[in-house]
Amino acid sequence: MIKKFVNYCKACYVELAQNTTWPTGRELTHSAVVVLSASLVIALVVWAMDLVFKFVMSSIYPN
Repeated sequence: MIKKFVNYCKACYVELAQNTTWPTGRELTHSAVVVLSASLVIALVVWAMDLVFKFVMSSIYPN
């Protein structure tokens, strides 16, 4: 049981250390900018939808 676990850990290390292709710093920065930009766009869309929903609801149910 312990031997299987040790072999599994060794195989995981070899996979991560030798067989995995890691992104370069430039690729990582580009991906981060894309994710941040998409997050900002989605946040703005949700904010706009919230404003519209608030306006519609206040028109239907006035204070």
